Amino acid sequence: MNTWLVKQEPSTYPFSRFLKEKKVVWDGVRNYQARNFLRGMKKGDRVLYYHSVDERAVVGTAKVSRTAFPDPTAPQGEDWTSVELTVDRPLKNPVTLDQLKADPRFRDLLLLRQSRLSVMPVSPKLFQALLKMGG
Repeated sequence: MNTWLVKQEPSTYPFSRFLKEKKVVWDGVRNYQARNFLRGMKKGDRVLYYHSVDERAVVGTAKVSRTAFPDPTAPQGEDWTSVELTVDRPLKNPVTLDQLKADPRFRDLLLLRQSRLSVMPVSPKLFQALLKMGG
């Protein structure tokens, strides 16, 4: 099983809405590296949900419930990918970007090195450490 992190602006799709809707098609990704990461996701993989922009914190978890399929929002003829995510749970204590930056265990986390990337792998070890920080 692989572990991942996805980013979303809370003003666009907050985790609270995801909790109500239970499932979401993760579409609209227009970065080739992030697209390739989406293609690497497998059913059952665990996902961290990160609020970007103002909040800058990991706020919850999800699971991949449907693997890569053509992005329904992509312009005709363009090769973009979506996955379906199912909500898991909110973190008791959101883990902020500042906390991650201050902790040397996370120095290789792509979130800190490629901050504009919206989908990225997270090592299982860092995934577990982050969950522990989040309660």
